[in-house]
Amino acid sequence: MADNMVAGSEADSLIDSVGFRAQEKAALIWNIADTLRGLYKPQDYGKVILPMTVIKRFHDCLAPTHDKQIEASKATAGLEVRDGFMRRASRCSFWNDSEFTWKTLLADPANIANNFNDYLAHFSPNVTELLFQNGMKFQNEIETMAQAGVLYQVIKDFGGAKGDFSPESVTEVDMGNIFENLVSRFSEGDEAGEHFTSRDIVYLMTDLAIAADPRVFDDGRIRKTVYDGSMGTSQMLSCMRERLIALDSEASVTTFGQELNPFTFAIAKASALIRGEDADNMRAGNTYDNDQFKGCTFDYVIQNPPFGVSFAAQADAIRAEHARGEIGRFPCELPSTSDGQTLFVMNGLAKLKEDGIMAIVQDASPLYKGAPGKAEDDYRRYILENDWLDAIVQLPTNSFANTGIATYIWLFDKDKAPGHRDKVLLVDAKGAFVKRRKGIGDKKNDITDACRELIVQAYGAYRDGTWKGEAEDGTAITVEARLFNSVDFGFHRITVYTPERDEAGEIVRDRKGTPKVAVDENGKKLVDTEDVPLDEDIDAYLAREVEPYNPGAWYDPKKVQEGYTIPFTRAFYKYKELEPADTIAARILEHEAALEQSLKSLFGEER
Repeated sequence: MADNMVAGSEADSLIDSVGFRAQEKAALIWNIADTLRGLYKPQDYGKVILPMTVIKRFHDCLAPTHDKQIEASKATAGLEVRDGFMRRASRCSFWNDSEFTWKTLLADPANIANNFNDYLAHFSPNVTELLFQNGMKFQNEIETMAQAGVLYQVIKDFGGAKGDFSPESVTEVDMGNIFENLVSRFSEGDEAGEHFTSRDIVYLMTDLAIAADPRVFDDGRIRKTVYDGSMGTSQMLSCMRERLIALDSEASVTTFGQELNPFTFAIAKASALIRGEDADNMRAGNTYDNDQFKGCTFDYVIQNPPFGVSFAAQADAIRAEHARGEIGRFPCELPSTSDGQTLFVMNGLAKLKEDGIMAIVQDASPLYKGAPGKAEDDYRRYILENDWLDAIVQLPTNSFANTGIATYIWLFDKDKAPGHRDKVLLVDAKGAFVKRRKGIGDKKNDITDACRELIVQAYGAYRDGTWKGEAEDGTAITVEARLFNSVDFGFHRITVYTPERDEAGEIVRDRKGTPKVAVDENGKKLVDTEDVPLDEDIDAYLAREVEPYNPGAWYDPKKVQEGYTIPFTRAFYKYKELEPADTIAARILEHEAALEQSLKSLFGEER
């Protein structure tokens, strides 16, 4: 386990300050959206607001070096190596050599559309591609606003005193949180699986991944690569980078991500440019059938893929990849086309280095879904037999803005520490949250700093136990953990047959001496199944658990199936003793007496 985690108070203050600044700026931008009322439907405000936020951020990043960019542009006109000189002049990985600035744009209201288009056209190609081609396609919105006469007002609103998006005013972490805040606001109405991960959950995931990694430092330095195969706006990547740099200010952290949605991909690529990273590491496409990082492996994978989303359109390509077996990304039996979340897990495992760590969010279905040897069951076999599953952490319900279902962080380690090998820790953290004063959609609960620290502490102990603490608002918080051997989740499913008996109670056999199977009054054979623990002898189990209650019962060895299930709820079940019968009876009589008295008062007579 990494023992150089960010100091609690430092991390807490960072999260708090980021949240406040991001909410403040996001509220400002949201108010600007009022200008679009009537011209756009509320769910379409993002088509304008998000690109404008990106453009203003780029402008404010470039403002200090504006004159040097103009000089460099004139000096390098026509040169093939011009881009390198322009980046050097701008001190960013992008540039703009337009004579216009936000201030001069606002000085000419009559020509705002032409001047704004001219300004945007002078951005470096990596920015214009985002704005006008495969990403935001912002040209249509400029024309719409210009024709409606609101373009100048929108630009003016972003140019106000509170609209300062310079790095001095808004850090890259703040900026990422602003994007996340805005995208989540504009995403209302999306399917439950298409939710955005709030920052409290992302920080828990990053801290668990780092805590799981005994190799976080390499000769005293951090040198890591991080991948997200469904990156959205790339905030998980930026948070992981932030956490590692907090541990080592000179850390080398390179992020890689893939995203299907063109708009959120554009936001992710813009965020990478703003962070000064290689934006070419942010790539568009469907991870299922258009892997943009073939043959690449990474130190960390951190991901929140969609739940319950069909992959029917990519099914042929996925089956072809599955047919490649262990050299492909999907070696397990494939799940139903209605829900491909475990495909993201398999893709993530394929992208991990031999000593890599992955933290990924899933719903409850991968814990139990699938018949033995099929679909999700084979996925569980694969990860358990390879000894890659390190821990599963159940989150509080109502932790996400667009869904209130139970969710889990699955933590994988391809090179477990000796004390973790052949074991899996289940952590019940559903009691570690603080109620929000005001919910955001379905998100009613926050995993605050105190909650996060308690959860990481329970994981770090890697043993059975109960951890109790107090949240920031004084409420009690609890985390429970149960440690299992990996083999505990395996079983043999046997088919048990009940023998037919004659009037004397003897077992009826056919001519070959084989017992006949009994039938019920409807003529249905009396056949049942039993799940025998994988590390237990089947015959011994049958003799102990079945024979005393069903003498002569037998099973067919040819029909034995091997399966795996992770009974998370059962692991933390607490038996509650039933009330004595006389107590229940007394309470019923008390209710009856009260009802009788009410009727007497109503009708004025004994009944």
